[in-house]
Amino acid sequence: MYIGADQRIHTSFNQTITATGRISSTEPNLQNIPMRMELGRRIRKVFVPREGCVFMDADYSQIELRVLAHMSGDEQLIEAYHMDQDIHRITAAKVFHTPFEEVTDLQRRNAKAVNFGIVYGISSFGLSQGLSITKKEAGQYIEQYFATYPGVKEFLDKLVSDAKKNGYITTMFGRRRPVPELSSSNFMQRSFGERVAMNSPIQGTAADIIKIAMIRVWRALRDAGLKSRLILQVHDELVIETYREEEEQVRQILTENMVSAADLAVTLEVDLHTGENWYEAK
Repeated sequence: MYIGADQRIHTSFNQTITATGRISSTEPNLQNIPMRMELGRRIRKVFVPREGCVFMDADYSQIELRVLAHMSGDEQLIEAYHMDQDIHRITAAKVFHTPFEEVTDLQRRNAKAVNFGIVYGISSFGLSQGLSITKKEAGQYIEQYFATYPGVKEFLDKLVSDAKKNGYITTMFGRRRPVPELSSSNFMQRSFGERVAMNSPIQGTAADIIKIAMIRVWRALRDAGLKSRLILQVHDELVIETYREEEEQVRQILTENMVSAADLAVTLEVDLHTGENWYEAK
């Protein structure tokens, strides 16, 4: 039922389904094919471009962390990105007070979990479960993180207090999301509302940026008179069915328009790959 008259699979994209503002995909959901599972990898190999084309896949690198650095204005986090080195290793060095060159793989993994967990308002319990450490250790990691990046702590606290006062949060581009859970008498509901208040402005801004990038890429392909087409969006990732003779032009269009989609205090970066099928392109 998902195969069109052209004998190709077509999904439906929805603009107003997700609370965060991300575009969702249904019938079939092409945004939910897991790369980490063998079955997901095998399924991705089935998706192939039309004859004479390759898939070009461009993925924003750590877009939510970069948005957090910009929106919080934390000087340490912004400086870490300006160093143009592994952000998780830099964070590990700062949080665990270890020279950058001596950071262990375990310290980096733990710092990465905290880096991404902070964006989602992770608790010491949640972090302890994810890292298989005690709740006390996890709490210390989070405390050390906020001591390292104090501007992030102030920013997240202000997001929650503003949301309680206003009843909604806004993205960097002014899009609102109501957070009625914050006024609930139920503790679990209020806690959920606080996590929403912390995460939604960041994730919502990332969603706004990829939409802006999509429009710019589509227009640039059209204005250049190219046959290559934007065919899929998966959260922070765009996939273009690229004619081989247009590969260099498409690479330039994708990179330039995704990187310039928003003017942030840190540079937006894109990981770009091509392949004979969707698995190879990712």
